[in-house]
Amino acid sequence: MAELATIARPYAEALFKTATSDLTGTAVWLDALAAISSNVQLQAYAGNPGVTAAQTFEVISGVAESQQIQLPEAAKNFLRAVIDNGRINVLPEIASQFRALKNAQSGSLDAVVYSAFALDNAALADLAITLEKRFDKKLNLKVELEPELIGGIRVVVGDEVLDTSVRARLEQMKVALIS
Repeated sequence: MAELATIARPYAEALFKTATSDLTGTAVWLDALAAISSNVQLQAYAGNPGVTAAQTFEVISGVAESQQIQLPEAAKNFLRAVIDNGRINVLPEIASQFRALKNAQSGSLDAVVYSAFALDNAALADLAITLEKRFDKKLNLKVELEPELIGGIRVVVGDEVLDTSVRARLEQMKVALIS
């Protein structure tokens, strides 16, 4: 079986080419569809030979509607094409590759900031400025709460991790004391 990235690439590239006028809006609904389609029960339902493509489409669009996600006609057409080709399980990878293409065009990177506590807008703005200087790129920050950090933050940008959390410092001290 072909790798998911190989299967997803043509879908992501085609969507990117057709959505050049509204890349951000497309990314929003594509991420929503990717999150919905990553549900194991939904994938099992869609893979059932007794379930038609129309039924799968109705379930997914119904879930999107229940989450207050408005799917434009382009999103519905894209979803139908993915369902018709039996590629529901590839939607998260399509979304990932679409974001990479979008970021490459804008010269930016995705960054996830894990914090023990909620960050206010001023602190987030200061952090964004500092991180953008560090990586010399515009960053699309996403904040996720992770109380296990105890304090501080952990930032993941691509394959690079900056960990200034209390938990990381305690682990460093533990290693130093043991050795």
